[in-house]
Amino acid sequence: MALKDIIQEARTKYGEASSVVLTANEPTGQAPMELFITDEHTENYLSLKTSSDTDRGLITGLMALGAVPCLLMAIWFFSTGKIEGGVNGLLVGMPMLLIPFFWEILRPLPLPVLFNRRTKEIYFDNNGELFHSPWNVAQAVACEFQMIGPYTAGINNASLEVVVQQFDNPQNMLMVSLGSPTGKTLDMQKGFWEYIRSYMNNGPWFDKTGTHSQSDAFVKSQLEANLKQSEFLKHTRQTIAEKRSASAGRNYLSGIDFVMLLANLFFYPSSRIQDFTYSIAKRRSRNRWPKIVLERLQSDGPTTKLTDIEKRK
Repeated sequence: MALKDIIQEARTKYGEASSVVLTANEPTGQAPMELFITDEHTENYLSLKTSSDTDRGLITGLMALGAVPCLLMAIWFFSTGKIEGGVNGLLVGMPMLLIPFFWEILRPLPLPVLFNRRTKEIYFDNNGELFHSPWNVAQAVACEFQMIGPYTAGINNASLEVVVQQFDNPQNMLMVSLGSPTGKTLDMQKGFWEYIRSYMNNGPWFDKTGTHSQSDAFVKSQLEANLKQSEFLKHTRQTIAEKRSASAGRNYLSGIDFVMLLANLFFYPSSRIQDFTYSIAKRRSRNRWPKIVLERLQSDGPTTKLTDIEKRK
């Protein structure tokens, strides 16, 4: 299928007025904006999480709410000489924690969409098949649409899909979604494409206009808004501290702040375990990329594109 046919299918599906074709070299007219799906932003590559992997570690974290008290009680029983109680605590707590942990880390995570700044390429894994696109000819389609249910009003959504081709079979093309469309607008998706453009063309660091910068301040400000579960406690405490400073001694703690602080304190151990489980699963999954991709992600790796390899065959 030709590239123009794929673009036309997307326009037919979503409508001409609500879709726009985006390219690597043409500005979108929007400021760069990160939409909470960037997994890694490094000097060599940018990786975007797929929607199916964002909750990995959640089951382990939730089960830890019951497992950790059992293990603490087991330690207390052992320290007081109550061996039977300690053994019972271990028999309950250890399986409750370890079974979901190993289940989640041993299942491979879906590989992210990779934007390689060194070789100017896009990589995507589709059930073990490698797809790619040279960045200089990359095209994406952003489409805005509404979803209306019987009990809800219209909800604005906007998708962003980039075109890639199969390695060694360039006629086989895919439209790869870059994040969930839910609740987004066309301008937001254009802003995210501008974020990717700024990284690939002017990166790794750039300012709020997308211009190259020696400082990573703007990029950090964008990524810091995407909080991990374990970072909500710190964010809540910082918010309360700012309100305290601005109140000049007056009553500054609202009921919502108090509830949020208690909730984040309660779930903090669970969130830390969730983040740890996700990091282990992600590290194990990285090696599933083909060698020709992994070596191109290294600082001293080859700079030839996959299309160059295809032409030599």
